Amino acid sequence: MERLICLAIGYVFGMFQTAFIYGKIHHIDIRNYGSGNAGTTNALRTLGKKAGLITFLGDLAKALLASLVVRLIYKDSHADSVTMLILYSGVGVVLGHNFPAYLKFKGGKGIAATAGVILSLLNWQMCVVGLIAFAATVTVTKYVSAGSLVMLLVEFAAFALLGHYGLISGLSGSAAVTEATAVMFAFVVLGFSRHHANIVRLWNGTENSLSFKKSEKEKKDE
Repeated sequence: MERLICLAIGYVFGMFQTAFIYGKIHHIDIRNYGSGNAGTTNALRTLGKKAGLITFLGDLAKALLASLVVRLIYKDSHADSVTMLILYSGVGVVLGHNFPAYLKFKGGKGIAATAGVILSLLNWQMCVVGLIAFAATVTVTKYVSAGSLVMLLVEFAAFALLGHYGLISGLSGSAAVTEATAVMFAFVVLGFSRHHANIVRLWNGTENSLSFKKSEKEKKDE
């Protein structure tokens, strides 16, 4: 039951669509522009750097807030598995972000939300390796999608390794570690499934590279 409750908490928070709301404030439905996703990268390309930053922080924050609620509810009663429950709430956040019911299940790709989940684990090693993996991949390839996918794989591997050696706080016992690792793999599945078109374009060499050129909105505002 606790797992379902955490999934539901996460889904509710995940449905707060930062890019969609920001776009509506500026009189557009961002899902009708660019890649069609209500996420950080499309907000950056469509509405500019400010929109991209606000979207990233908003999507990051909703994962952190969901984890805080779960931590407050279960930190005492489930001290040995609270991290696992936080991961369940994180999966809910990503599902709510990717498939918001009130927007006909058309949302984003969940990378910023997943980053928020990683931060909520309060494990500096995972934060550092994830940031390095993302930044290094994007720097070398110029593809945000490639950086996102590499980050997901690296974070899963780091979690599995740290969990095996008992270095994840709020998680103890082989059963809890195994289940939490399986839940962590769900983020990889969700991320790769939402990036299937990007993967095809990366394979074909037609993926859109990272660009800091001004968006159409920024050009009009000058």
